[in-house]
Amino acid sequence: MIIKLAYSFHLGSDKNKKNSNKASAKSNVSGTTSKSNNAIQNATGLTKCDNHNYRKYDDREYDIEIIRGSSSLVDDVKKLYKDEFDEAKEEYNAKQTRENRKIKDYFTHVSNNSKSDLACEIIIELGDKKYWDTKDIDFKKKMTNVFKEQVIDLETILPTFKIASAVIHYDETSPHLHIVGVPIKTGGKNGMKKQVGKSDVFTKESLRKLQDKMRVLCIESFNKEYGLTNSLKDKKKGRNRDYHITEMNDYMEMKEHLEKNQESLEIANKKALELDNHTKEVKEIITDLKTTLTSKEKCFKTRR
Repeated sequence: MIIKLAYSFHLGSDKNKKNSNKASAKSNVSGTTSKSNNAIQNATGLTKCDNHNYRKYDDREYDIEIIRGSSSLVDDVKKLYKDEFDEAKEEYNAKQTRENRKIKDYFTHVSNNSKSDLACEIIIELGDKKYWDTKDIDFKKKMTNVFKEQVIDLETILPTFKIASAVIHYDETSPHLHIVGVPIKTGGKNGMKKQVGKSDVFTKESLRKLQDKMRVLCIESFNKEYGLTNSLKDKKKGRNRDYHITEMNDYMEMKEHLEKNQESLEIANKKALELDNHTKEVKEIITDLKTTLTSKEKCFKTRR
């Protein structure tokens, strides 16, 4: 039997910081908390992401699998910054006549001064809670090869996004992949010739094209790894942008919830209609009583 699987590609957003959004992420239909991923705007945000992705806050490192990078996200991103930007930084500094205009460390400079995010997190997920609930851990862990292929595919399709870390979470209902990297732009008129640039790399159109390609490659890798012929659920329109967690729920799952709510609404409407009819009957009885009493009162006055 061919099963249709949902594919999710989430780019972290600074809108996900609100407590209400975090709470919503914990109860989403996917069965994971992956949808609460924030934009990584500075070193503090990177440390929080490090603690979450590597399960350092509760010593549950055994529930994850690192497929790119070391056990320290912070160190991996700092190394990436050094490898990618040091040459451009030195070239920029050589042109500066004032010492206070020079950039000593670009990682620190972006973290403290830049309007651009320090790094970006992408979360990839295939299948939902309903699908994975029936699978054992051995079946789930075959997703490792699928996610490895997704990392390679992402680098091929979007070479301007340099990946520092890729970690798989197997401790929640749905296996999912956390990718952290740095989007790079070149040829800017101001500052260094090579800079971090989320808004330049991840535009609405580039995200649409990226997700279209990644989702097809993912189901191909999945079917090859598992020896299946499954397909993808239809992609929800308008999902290719910085994702707000309230917009991330899979369409088909959302539709299922809406249908259940619709059933409850219809039952409530039926009861309300019954109550309304009952109320009308009561009103008619009261009206009849009033009419009868009025008639008797008139009759009594006439006799007097």
